[in-house]
Amino acid sequence: MIDARQRNVALLVAGCFFMEMLDGTIVTTASPQIARSLHAQPAEIGLVVTAYLLTLAVLIPLSGCELVAMRVLQGVGGAMMVPVGRTMVVSMADKRDLLRITSYVVWPGLLAPVIAPLAGGLITTYASWHWIFLINVPLGAVAFCVAWRLVRGGETGAPPPLDLAGVLLTCAGLGALTYAAHLVSLAAPPPAQTAAFGAAAAALLAGAVWHLRRAPHPLLNLRTLGVDTFRASQLGGSLYWLVVGAAPFLLPLLFQTQFGWSPVKSGAVVLFIFAGNVGIKPATTPLINRFGFRAVLVTSTVVTAAVMAALGFTTAATPLPVIAALALVSGITRSTGLTVYSTVGFADMPAGYMRDANTLFATTTQLAAGLAIAVATVALRAGGLFGAGKTAYTAAFCLLGAISLVAAAEALRLRPEAGDVARQPSRSRAAA
Repeated sequence: MIDARQRNVALLVAGCFFMEMLDGTIVTTASPQIARSLHAQPAEIGLVVTAYLLTLAVLIPLSGCELVAMRVLQGVGGAMMVPVGRTMVVSMADKRDLLRITSYVVWPGLLAPVIAPLAGGLITTYASWHWIFLINVPLGAVAFCVAWRLVRGGETGAPPPLDLAGVLLTCAGLGALTYAAHLVSLAAPPPAQTAAFGAAAAALLAGAVWHLRRAPHPLLNLRTLGVDTFRASQLGGSLYWLVVGAAPFLLPLLFQTQFGWSPVKSGAVVLFIFAGNVGIKPATTPLINRFGFRAVLVTSTVVTAAVMAALGFTTAATPLPVIAALALVSGITRSTGLTVYSTVGFADMPAGYMRDANTLFATTTQLAAGLAIAVATVALRAGGLFGAGKTAYTAAFCLLGAISLVAAAEALRLRPEAGDVARQPSRSRAAA
């Protein structure tokens, strides 16, 4: 049974998740205006989003150009908020309460992407895009005061020695991978530089994996991948995050550069993704309890693939309610899919590995979310091989749909009873 303190701590973590998601998504609607101000291509502004989210991924393991540099600094703080808080919440919860306590963390945090697209559009239209980077200052001050009063200190035991080699290999590898992805997304990638950073990233990350599998106290404990549901959630979840993270970046570009919409109109339509995300949330837990993690996940990934393809074939002449409905459905499946991925992997995890699993989960989630922007721009460049303008966007969205189908295939490999320990049986199943 979840007590009041557990609920309050979970809601505090949700508030931190809110700030993190707000920082990561508010730039998307403003990217065309930022690009014009900085004399850059809109797709290249993806590095501003990627720099923040990838800094989270690089520095989370340690917790358990001017504009890009400041986003990296911002990410340093963000890297410590959610994973530390999530570890507290997960470690306090019984397995039977895991799905419910996860909903406390995820649900309020999803309000940020609901607000971010429209807020970004309003700020860039009626003020200046510079203000979008200051919106979290008062929210952070409130969260600090609440955490100071709510979070108690306690005996945590002596920490293991810092895995310095793991830090260096992992951080350098992820940094090289981030920059290589950015180079690939450019209109004319420099071949030698792109190949050099790509090769360096591959070598460093391969070395990191080799080291982490052998170190007595690894920065990231890869032994957690021995739990089949956690391993499946990491692979399929990373692919799914690439899709759902890329769509909110591509859609404003499509609406503003191809349909000729204003930032406010674009942000208002993108808002339907996150309205569906939040709107379905009260039904997510009952759906999982009734049909199981595997069935809900397979449905979510397949429908997401279909909706991505459908969005790619929309045009400026497509009725606005149709586009809004597609965005709404994609938000619904985004919510159900991510809820499964954030819960099923922990359901079968031994208590002794829970903290290590949470750290690895937070790292891969932020890595995928950060790379999603790079994947979006790379998909758009690849789509350009089939034609310019709208044709490139159609191909890019179809590519996202194909990635979601790969995640669906991985979901099908889950056992039908996967994660059942975290489900609350319905009355009909209990009676049977």
